[in-house]
Amino acid sequence: MVRLIVGQRGKGKTTSILAHVNEQIKKADGNIVYLDKSSKHMYDLNNKIRLIDVSRYPIGNSEQFVGFVCGIISQDNDLEQMYFDNFLKISKLSEEGNELLTTINELEAISAKFNVDFYISISANKDDLAEELQDKILIAL
Repeated sequence: MVRLIVGQRGKGKTTSILAHVNEQIKKADGNIVYLDKSSKHMYDLNNKIRLIDVSRYPIGNSEQFVGFVCGIISQDNDLEQMYFDNFLKISKLSEEGNELLTTINELEAISAKFNVDFYISISANKDDLAEELQDKILIAL
């Protein structure tokens, strides 16, 4: 399952995703990983959540990002959920074109195959996203 948290920059997406992940860890049976563009939110996360600072790794495009995600999944059989804050930046995507839709569809297939749920924050208006993504929106700010 892929769920989106969308809204323009500065609308509170990070606050929302942090609140959601910290609530989910209380009822999770498996592990949770949080990917971000820095380690700035390390102390905002429950200590049971693994924070990965994606900026430390040589990811140049969305295909490499998907490979990176698959690598994380492959090393943790108990992985239950992954959170991507600042998704467009960490995945090297732009809002324009079909690249966002293609990448989210790839993540949806990975989610189904490996039983890992993805929660993604995207700096975009709900109405600017493709129609195929509208049913994936969990929170629109």
